[in-house]
Amino acid sequence: MERFYICTCFTTENIFLEEYKLHVSFMSEQQFRRDYQALLRSLGCVTEHQLEDVLNEISREVGRRRRLGVTSAERAAAIEEGYQPLHPHVYHLQESHLAPAFRQMVEACRRRDSGEGLRHLLEEEAAARVYRFPVFEKSFCVELVEELEHFEQSSAPKGRPNSMNHYGILLDELGFDQGFITPLRERYLHPLTSVLYPDCGGRCLDSHKAFVVKYDMSEDLDLNYHYDNAEVTFNISLGKDFTDGNLYFGDMKQVPLSETECSEVEHRVSEGLLHRGQQMHGALPISSGQRWNLIVWMRASQERNKLCPMCNKRPALEEGRGFADGFTRDAQAALNASCVLT
Repeated sequence: MERFYICTCFTTENIFLEEYKLHVSFMSEQQFRRDYQALLRSLGCVTEHQLEDVLNEISREVGRRRRLGVTSAERAAAIEEGYQPLHPHVYHLQESHLAPAFRQMVEACRRRDSGEGLRHLLEEEAAARVYRFPVFEKSFCVELVEELEHFEQSSAPKGRPNSMNHYGILLDELGFDQGFITPLRERYLHPLTSVLYPDCGGRCLDSHKAFVVKYDMSEDLDLNYHYDNAEVTFNISLGKDFTDGNLYFGDMKQVPLSETECSEVEHRVSEGLLHRGQQMHGALPISSGQRWNLIVWMRASQERNKLCPMCNKRPALEEGRGFADGFTRDAQAALNASCVLT
């Protein structure tokens, strides 16, 4: 497998301060105070003690990110050694897991049908270039959530999916990548993204980060407005029973929020939403129940090798674990290997 890397900005950029709903950069305390102290005051961080709490929070997050490769590998080894799955078959993608309409759309793409031929099978949402379609059979969603709950209740170690979601599961650590997520991306999603998003890496997706997020009345209720570290994002609602919690989409990240009109998109169990990773979005609070969502951040090294989507600079690379953050040393090699419709 191609070796993948992270950009060094991972430890300095897009650090989320939950209390103030703010993403910040941190290179030094002097820089941070200069860039953010006035803004933080306007958001309620008015005392030196409050600012010290913010600096401590940043220090903990930076430390977590610096140790992430090692701690993630340790968790994955411990899970493989000690965790006994409830439903072993859900770790291996089978066509019987997939909704017939989803298979039909993928087959239309494989036949090189026109984009218009595909779009009549899709439900395009009010938000620009956000598409909805059935993905899994509902019976499979039930079994997958049962497996995730079984893991959640086990003593196996668990990591946070990202800095904004406190509850969820990293699917590579749980053992889903090789038999489930990689085939899903390569065999089924790649044909779709090649037709729908050729302008933002959809033809050249060669890695991913996959995780499950959980929303519950006693845990995370919503998700702040943000963009993803991805070229294309796939978001599937797995269940269970919930009300509200719609996604809302704005414009691309380059467009100021003051110039953006957001559109709401409803979650439906077993259906997926496909959108550009750099499109701003968030999740409104659920008002009852519990929701599990499977998220796949799909990445195209051909695109991100030129410009890191998180720091908007040419990436400075460090070794990472597995697919890391989707950067490679050789952009041309990645292009030759991945820009083929399968």
